Amino acid sequence: MTEHAEPIRVAIACQGGGSHTAFTAGVLGRLLAPDITDRYKIVGLSGTSGGAICALLGWAALVDGKPEKASELLKGFWADNSASTLPERFVNWWVVWAGLMSNFVATPQISPYLNPASDYGLRLLRNMLEKWVDFDRLNYPDSEVPDADRPLLVLGAVEVVTGVFKAFNSAKGEITADAVLASAAIPNLFKSVRVGEGLYWDGLFSQNPPVRDLLACEPDEIWVIQINPQARATEPRTINEIADRRNELSGNLSLYQELHFIEKIDRLLEKGALVDPRYRPIAVRIIEKSRSEKSRQLGTVSKMNRDPAFLNGLISDGSATADDFVSALAFERAWRDKDVEAVLGFFAPECTVTSAAPFPAAAVRDDRAALHEFITDQLAREVEVDMTRRQFAGDEVLWRVRFDRDGERQLGQAGARFENGQIVRFVLGPSWGESAIDRRVVI
Repeated sequence: MTEHAEPIRVAIACQGGGSHTAFTAGVLGRLLAPDITDRYKIVGLSGTSGGAICALLGWAALVDGKPEKASELLKGFWADNSASTLPERFVNWWVVWAGLMSNFVATPQISPYLNPASDYGLRLLRNMLEKWVDFDRLNYPDSEVPDADRPLLVLGAVEVVTGVFKAFNSAKGEITADAVLASAAIPNLFKSVRVGEGLYWDGLFSQNPPVRDLLACEPDEIWVIQINPQARATEPRTINEIADRRNELSGNLSLYQELHFIEKIDRLLEKGALVDPRYRPIAVRIIEKSRSEKSRQLGTVSKMNRDPAFLNGLISDGSATADDFVSALAFERAWRDKDVEAVLGFFAPECTVTSAAPFPAAAVRDDRAALHEFITDQLAREVEVDMTRRQFAGDEVLWRVRFDRDGERQLGQAGARFENGQIVRFVLGPSWGESAIDRRVVI
């Protein structure tokens, strides 16, 4: 990342995923901290389902001109949403147990239109939203943030009858409690939510999360908080595992289509094949939730798990992942500036570095002199980050990279594992072709 005279304009998109979006709360709380908002200007947020709620709370803090309050709002909402009382814990246990039993026996299902608990659940969610967000004031703010500087908020939903995708837009004054409930109305749990003349289900069936609408903010970068992992370690075999994987893949479908379009435009702009002032390069960065042991054990039913310890664990995971992401941004900036000493400073004293074809072979361990030589002769001189391809940050941070050898462009990828802001393992190696990222590169 090169230095900007002005703050880098960033739009953040929050994918939906039930209780797993407590992870998003941890990520957003960290990304809206002062050390980030001083360097990056958050110009827009979007979200779907649970991601819509997190985006709303982050947006509320930004509109108030107090982004540092986002963490308090997010943690407060998720504390209220957890099963904290004895009756709530019993219901939560029953929901999780019933979901697990569906692996072995057919369990009865009931329409939300026949289930009184459906209406109660929506009322409860509305009360929680209105406790933490003053919708009237947000639509007509009295903060010191000028209207022109107010970030955009977009919430995804789908109209049930017509099948038309809907993005509730703050620029049109559409952010209401009903709009948020519409984006969060999971069909097998809640009735459709009426907003105006439409009946809406959650946006998991449409844009999850909305990305295209964020282009109106003219961002330099789009950061996606992704709940559904792209890859998994093993083949799904049980009913729950299969349902979980289907849910993940369907949730990522529209997201990857929108991101692919942005990356395609980036490559055309870089090659000079597209010359149009309406288009600008946009870097795409994905902050991906990894599979926790509890999530692996429970499968898709864990997305309905409201156990306080489970939710707090997700929030902590999100905050830690965001910390690594922030460290990776600073490392990438030094790397792209070819600042050898700054790059060297990111490597832990006992780090391990490996380089394999198509890059020159190298293996460094606990050798500062050899590491300095590797950075000077290879990493900071020959290898460059491909900003037309998305970056992933999860258990490790992955970049698509490239370098020229004998006049021919070579493509590969780099992976780094961070601990306490420093790199403990760094790998350069091949990629899986034009678009894929090999998640096995960092172990």
